[in-house]
Order: sequence, then C-alpha cells, then structure tokens
Amino acid sequence: MGRAFEYRRAAKEKRWDKMSKVFPKLAKAITLAAKEGGMDPEMNAKLRTAIQNAKGENMPKDNIENAIKRAEAKDAENYVEVNYEGKGPHGVLVFVECATDNTTRTVANIKSYFNKAGGSIVPTGSLEFMFKRRAVFEFEIPEGVDVQELELELIDAGLEEIEVDGTTAYAYADWTDFGTLSQALEDQKIELTKSNLQRFPTTPVEFTDEQMLDIEKMMDKIEDDDDTQAVYTNIA
Repeated sequence: MGRAFEYRRAAKEKRWDKMSKVFPKLAKAITLAAKEGGMDPEMNAKLRTAIQNAKGENMPKDNIENAIKRAEAKDAENYVEVNYEGKGPHGVLVFVECATDNTTRTVANIKSYFNKAGGSIVPTGSLEFMFKRRAVFEFEIPEGVDVQELELELIDAGLEEIEVDGTTAYAYADWTDFGTLSQALEDQKIELTKSNLQRFPTTPVEFTDEQMLDIEKMMDKIEDDDDTQAVYTNIA
C-alpha cells in the first residue's frame, strides 16, 4: 500500500501504545485524588490538577468522568501512594513513584526489575537528598504576553525560573510553592497544559551510550508497570 501508509500505520500504533499505558495511569491519579479530597474539582486542587494533566494528554472526557465516578463506587480500589528508591546498572540512581491497591505486588515487581538488571532497591529515604522536588507548570505562551514581565509578576509567588521552548513555557518553583504559583498563574489568565511535582537530580551523571542501553532496558520495565506513576533518575 506504499511507504506513506506504513508510516501512518506505525505512527498510529505508536500513539495507541502510548495511550494504552498513559491513560490508565492518569485515570488512577484522578480516582486517587477524588477519593482523597472529594469529587468536586473546584473544591479539590489535587483533582483539578489531575484532570488538567489528563486533558493535556488528550484523554477523552468520558474516561475522565468515569475515573472520578470510580472513586465513590462500592468496589473501588483503595489506592495508596508509595515510593521506591534504588540503584540500577552502572550505579544509576532511580526514584519510583507508584499508586497501588496492593503494595505486596508492587514492591515485588519493582524489586524484580532492579534485581534482573543487576541493581537493587535501597531503604526508603536513602536517595531523597539526591533529588530536588520542584513544581513544574507547562503552558502555551498567550499572544502578546511578555515572558520577562510575566517572570517579574510571579516572583513573589515563588517562581524560580521560566524556560521557553518555541511557544511553550515551563515555570519552576520549589514544591512547597505549588499552590501559590498555580493560583498566581491563574490570576494572570495563564491556561496551563500540565502541572505536577517532579524530582530533579542534584548531581546529574553522564553515562555512555553502551551504559544507557542497560539503563533504558530496566527503565522500560519499571515505566511499563501498571502501578508506576513516575520515574526519575540522576542521568544528566
């Protein structure tokens, strides 16, 4: 049928593969947030953020609504948030954030990924100081908005810096200023695409291409696990 058809089919399959992995994780975050703080996004900032991030990934409205409703279902899973820390191949440091209804299953899976790669998990808190937790906000720069002026307006709300990539901007702050900066951006009529808390390595390390092959093989296993919500490393 031609190379163009093959390319479109491959692109479509890749997109659906990503959606099949991302949507369940987004739905779990929505359900967890709704269960913790209530089903009204206006009264539940965590739920509002989870919905915003789902929309940023083009998650269908029905999926979002179903994830919210699942929080009050009688047979709803009781998700808990747990973190695992470990050292992978070639000494790479890895911080894994999970949401699970079965911690026994989750820790066994995460352990196996590290062990099979020649690494191991370490006691909780061992790597906390190796990562800095920051609030990250992504948005499209509105027409007519001067980014430098916007930075000045947001400094008092905890803004540390703004990075610009084409028409997309990323605003960073300490994790404790997430709510303050989120409100300040809203006051400036900035419509966010995504917002979350991320972990950045305090001492990034360079790895060779050969080493990265081993690291990425393990990372793929961890990221594909249904209970994994986010994975961070000290890779430069």
